[in-house]
Amino acid sequence: MTTVAAPTRRRGLFATLGDIYHERTNFNFIGRSRIWLGFSSLMVAISIGALLLIGLNLGIDFEGGTQWEFSVASGNPSSTQVREALKDTPARDARILTLSNGGVRVQSSELKTADRELVTQALSNYSKVDASAISIVSVGPTWGEQVSQKALIALLFFFILISVYLTFRFEWKMALASIIAVVHDILITIGVYALTGFEVTPATVVAILTILGFSLYDTVVVFDKIKENQSTLGREKGDSYSSMVNRSMNQVLMRSLNTSFIALLPVISLLVVGSGILGAVTLRDFSLALFVGLLVGAYSSIFVATPILVILKEREPRFRALRDRSGSSVSAVAVESVVLDEENVMPAATPNLNDQRVTPRARQSRRGKRR
Repeated sequence: MTTVAAPTRRRGLFATLGDIYHERTNFNFIGRSRIWLGFSSLMVAISIGALLLIGLNLGIDFEGGTQWEFSVASGNPSSTQVREALKDTPARDARILTLSNGGVRVQSSELKTADRELVTQALSNYSKVDASAISIVSVGPTWGEQVSQKALIALLFFFILISVYLTFRFEWKMALASIIAVVHDILITIGVYALTGFEVTPATVVAILTILGFSLYDTVVVFDKIKENQSTLGREKGDSYSSMVNRSMNQVLMRSLNTSFIALLPVISLLVVGSGILGAVTLRDFSLALFVGLLVGAYSSIFVATPILVILKEREPRFRALRDRSGSSVSAVAVESVVLDEENVMPAATPNLNDQRVTPRARQSRRGKRR
């Protein structure tokens, strides 16, 4: 009698999370690399399109001009009322922003001293506060240009030094895949600012430079595990570079998730509590870029850098031969990996010999045959 094993059941969410925690997963990351790379390419294209068509909302530190910041004596401020108060001043076309703490920020192009005093008096009349209580800041565009130039120089040195380090630490293909992932993170983060219209300030630039290190760290963790497992490649029948990388990614998945989660907790606190509740706009400029960058960096280390590495490595004759022998590649893996454990597999029905009862007549028949 042929026995058939019962079909396995689908895993629940908590069971899957438990497998991730105990590193028992076997997710098919590389088999779906076309989906990940296609999605990332779409996001990068949208970001570049937003930068070209919409542009960035540069703050006063980059464009130069005069900024007034004040709080009204009573009631809630209204941007419409502020614009009405400025209609007869040189700042009639100013950028007006109401802050969550009840304050108002007015930004205009560079004005002469007499014009600044006229605008200050108009804002004082509207807010019912003394003119001396209104904060006035004048910034030239030169300072913003210097910040941008220094940031670009720092970014260039970052790419050069990281490329050299990763080439000596691992190899040039891993260095190239890491740099592509970092550029991917920067473009998407800047694209979010272009799409949402959030103001770009020096704090934003500092945050973007900060996320480079985190994105690279997460990628290096994955690549270090791949390098460790590469020494065992080919020992098992049907093993390939793709399957080895897939195995490595599952082994470091929990570590990557833990790192990203711990890093996001203080950033979310800055974004929600500092910016949303307390109204610290400077914290929002810094924390928003960090939040987007950390999320995108965690994604790119697994779904961008690693698939690109597999594509580059499987062009080598040795790994291409392993791929051909195993019949698997980045574009040919079609079987979905399923996480199984002992609780999900129902044992096949097997005959129980103890339940086979022998009657007395059968015993006599057997004795007769032996005689």
